[in-house]
Amino acid sequence: MTTVYTTMDSPLGPLLLVGEPSPTAPGGTALAAVSLPGQKNGAEVRPDWRAAPDAFGEIEAQLGSYFAGRRSAFDLEFVPGGTDFRRRVWKALEDIPYGTTLSYGEITARIGASPAAVRAVGTAIGANPLLIVRPCHRVIGANGALTGYAGGLERKRQLLDLESAPS
Repeated sequence: MTTVYTTMDSPLGPLLLVGEPSPTAPGGTALAAVSLPGQKNGAEVRPDWRAAPDAFGEIEAQLGSYFAGRRSAFDLEFVPGGTDFRRRVWKALEDIPYGTTLSYGEITARIGASPAAVRAVGTAIGANPLLIVRPCHRVIGANGALTGYAGGLERKRQLLDLESAPS
């Protein structure tokens, strides 16, 4: 499968968007990754990827609307990936409503895992390749503290502030 990419400006800094052509995806591209500069385990452009800014029009439009406060959910197709456990955790992230937060323990309970699995849940959340659109920024510590965001805690705060701002 051909991997395509582009970058777009955002309030968080330039975003690297990575995807694959898909006839069923809105705009024709299924999203594989959204990464920020300096992100822990973020995607990096590879020599065999093809720059294709035109392939990401729909994705960029939805992200732009989100950052402008006009969109609270995304209608995008994602490239499948991750283990079964990670996919369960990532689905739980996608189900967190805009403007709300859950703790790592609450995510653990939502996927039906033992409370002892909370660290594994945190690792799965940290491996989320789709920052912003799969909202791992909505997961906080049990005491309400901002913890563990691959894009950095300052960016996590920016996203949570954006989602709590009046429309």
